[in-house]
Amino acid sequence: MTLVPTVVIGATGYVGAEMLRLVMQHPNFALAHAVSRNAEQPTIGATFPHLEPIFEDRPFTRFEEAVEFVAAATGPVAVFAAGPHGQSAALLAEIAGAGNEHLHVVDVSADFRFADRDRYERIYGVEHGAPDWLAKFTSAPPELLGEANTPHVGHPGCFATAMLLAAAPLVAAELADGELFLTGITGSTGSGKSPIATTHHPERNANLYAYKPLAHRHAPEVESVLAHCTGSEVRVRFVPHSGPFARGIVVNLQARLNALIATGELRERYAAYYGNAPFVRLSDTGARLGSVVGSNYAVISVASDGATVAVSCAIDNLIKGAAGGAIQWMNRLHGFDEATGLVTPAMAWT
Repeated sequence: MTLVPTVVIGATGYVGAEMLRLVMQHPNFALAHAVSRNAEQPTIGATFPHLEPIFEDRPFTRFEEAVEFVAAATGPVAVFAAGPHGQSAALLAEIAGAGNEHLHVVDVSADFRFADRDRYERIYGVEHGAPDWLAKFTSAPPELLGEANTPHVGHPGCFATAMLLAAAPLVAAELADGELFLTGITGSTGSGKSPIATTHHPERNANLYAYKPLAHRHAPEVESVLAHCTGSEVRVRFVPHSGPFARGIVVNLQARLNALIATGELRERYAAYYGNAPFVRLSDTGARLGSVVGSNYAVISVASDGATVAVSCAIDNLIKGAAGGAIQWMNRLHGFDEATGLVTPAMAWT
């Protein structure tokens, strides 16, 4: 059995913890380094008690050790990056520049989601840390591209993943009129591990509110990925919401159809589009969080009144929207079946 030594950068966050958990149960990836920038960080088991049974007192390692490891490796290496937006690019340029020609990187930060440096810097308000590396990355959910055609991948954001899965079949077939209206509700883990006012439990519990309406940075990301993957340009009007739960995303899309299409035909088109996608499932009973939380699956439901389409998509933001989608890509980059290590069903009743 092929074992690929694996490095997880940003291993102390929520997404990093999910990457550690998934890598440890993967038959082809062997964790070599769980990287923390904090030299005083406790062990993996102490930081994440739910992971203690498999990591016990294993320590995190310094970034410099991971760079040395990649440089010394003579065979394939997998690097997952879950660092903060604006910081990941410089770190990955250093580790990818270590000289290992068999290296593959999947980054879940925003730093390699745009091919255009100016657009990235305009949207995120920071200078890109490694503009020379942009051409080495492709950004899309695995389901929208047969292969990456680059050695590395910038995984789309969690909201963007759900929106793209809902929108791609419509846009690829030019069924919608070019303007997509989307709302989305996300759990508090989507805001990261560091506490802020909007993720503080008393503020989030039993509460629901919109934020950054029509101004969220995932909207241009979705437009860019759709144009790259389908060849069609659309406008995305997006209103995100904070939900009173920890993990999961439900996105609802509405658009005007270019021709009269009944629900049954739309469902057939979606089924055909995702016919070879092992983690996308269509549902007649709606896209529900309980069907996806804790898994790498996405559930989609479609409806039409003839002139207008409504599409719902539910995913786990930490898995399908980040760590699981990243492993799905890394499976492909290393020639493994893309479903390897990811077929665990949802937990339900969380």
